[in-house]
Amino acid sequence: MNATVTQLHTPNEPSIAVRDQLRGLMDADKRLTQALIAKQVGLSGTVISQWINGQYPGDNDAVEAKVLRWIETTAAARAHADAMPAAPGYVDTPSSQRVIAAMRYAQVAGDIAVIYGGAGLGKTSSIRRYAQTAPNVFVATMTPASASVVTALQEIAEAVNTVVSSSGAATLHRAIVRKITGTEGLLVIDEAQHLSVAALDQIRSIHDATGIGIALVGNEEVYARMTGGNRAAYLDRLYSRVGKKVRLVKSTPADIDALLGAWRISEAKCRVQLTEIASKPGGLRILTKVLRLGSMYAAAESRAVCCDDVRSAWRELGGVE
Repeated sequence: MNATVTQLHTPNEPSIAVRDQLRGLMDADKRLTQALIAKQVGLSGTVISQWINGQYPGDNDAVEAKVLRWIETTAAARAHADAMPAAPGYVDTPSSQRVIAAMRYAQVAGDIAVIYGGAGLGKTSSIRRYAQTAPNVFVATMTPASASVVTALQEIAEAVNTVVSSSGAATLHRAIVRKITGTEGLLVIDEAQHLSVAALDQIRSIHDATGIGIALVGNEEVYARMTGGNRAAYLDRLYSRVGKKVRLVKSTPADIDALLGAWRISEAKCRVQLTEIASKPGGLRILTKVLRLGSMYAAAESRAVCCDDVRSAWRELGGVE
């Protein structure tokens, strides 16, 4: 009786070397799973698994070429990341302290806080910091796509880690209320300016139903909507419940000093330049980008950041002197 034998591709030496290289990367970085690699390479998990084990019955050379391109691209990206100086972690600026104090008040008092102002002043980093240090802090970040009541509630449901089979607003509301009632937590709505008036009112109803603290964080529009125009009357129920308001207009000298200290910038001329940059729209965010790029220039020559580095970074980022 004749047996039919399926002849698999016999791997050549380069294929073995590439597979060994891929295994070495996975051993060195446990975050690199076969599923993640397959997604980034653009192949299925089954193909990658079979190819790594020398059992892929298809075009092994084509798979090897894709994997090799991915390895080379990843190596280049990691080399660039290694050359890029890491920004300091959370910096305890006075503006951040104000944001955190408002969130702490809202959580302890079960009240509503509105935190609003310009971009790049550390609102989101302050939220992350508070969420790391306080229990039961649920952060839902809104986008233009989550403006409606239903989409906003879906974002909140994900933030509080509850799964809802129905996409109806009433069902989502009830599931969220059940999940957070009694937690004595804080629901933070970041980028709240994207929400419609109806969605803002829906969040007010979550507060009424649970007594949980709420922090609405966003730009000037968040507060302006509650206080002016035809919409103000619709949101008077929300506005009357606001127990604390924090407005951040621009980065303060103390904020800038704290950030420059975290980056260990001591040269007086550099500090003057950087202070001027941080006073522009975008504030501390722009300052961090300039410092990171300038530090990269300095690190390439094994020296401290100088004024030329700051000027070059500012120009490269599109700044006008």
